[in-house]
Amino acid sequence: MIEEQRFGYRGEDGAEIAAFRWTGSAPAKAVIQLAHGAGEHSLRYLEPLTPIIEAGYVLYSADHRGHGATAGPDRLGDFGPGGAAAAISDMAVLSKKIRADHAGLPLILFGHSMGAAFAQVYLTRHHGLIDALVLSGTAATWLPRGERRDPNSAFENPRTPYDWLSRDTAEVDKYIADPLCGIRFTPESGASFRTIGEQAADPGYLNEVRKGLPVYIFVGDEDPINDKLARVTPLVDRYREAGLDVTFKVYPGGRHEMLNETNRAEVVADLKAWLDRVAG
Repeated sequence: MIEEQRFGYRGEDGAEIAAFRWTGSAPAKAVIQLAHGAGEHSLRYLEPLTPIIEAGYVLYSADHRGHGATAGPDRLGDFGPGGAAAAISDMAVLSKKIRADHAGLPLILFGHSMGAAFAQVYLTRHHGLIDALVLSGTAATWLPRGERRDPNSAFENPRTPYDWLSRDTAEVDKYIADPLCGIRFTPESGASFRTIGEQAADPGYLNEVRKGLPVYIFVGDEDPINDKLARVTPLVDRYREAGLDVTFKVYPGGRHEMLNETNRAEVVADLKAWLDRVAG
């Protein structure tokens, strides 16, 4: 049985952030802090990550500014005056709370898509707060400023605007039906997101990260965000050159949301195996 706690905390600028904690009945072995993607929210991860929670991993997740319960339906896509940098700062505040609540347990940061972009920047600023890093649906580079690309253009005759998320049509339909899902950014928020992406791509920011930090990167090779792996392998190379302990897992045919893909059971089992090695 999984116990859910909903709580709020304040960012450094006083903004109220909605957050969740899920725990199972097994003794806690580590804590996972989730950073979700753009146009979605924390609650989407409870179902796919239930086997991991039940195995003894405490899961924390906050809805980023402009998303989910933090934003509500009227402010979706708006990070506010602090932009994406404030959302990354919120992640560090939550990490410090987790450290206080679970002293002695390893803390693993897990970022998906936009959350993975945030996590890449977080790693350069707050790496001392975490013991390991997981990235999914990620890339090493962002599109140049002003360039727009429809992710669905990679697929012939798409059924919906979000076919690029998963081969599982039921999961795509669930996403579309969710009033808190759907990618939308104010112009200012979109610009701030691209700016933090440029910082994450600067290898100089990795110089201070602890050598040997475990990193797990998993993607589908049909995820248009990584452009058939061309935009994610440089990230793997960058981290390995910086001395990080990188495990890179590629799923043939997989699209953007591997936790919601047709082979999700395999994906979650592989993730759990890596987590177990890291958590000891």
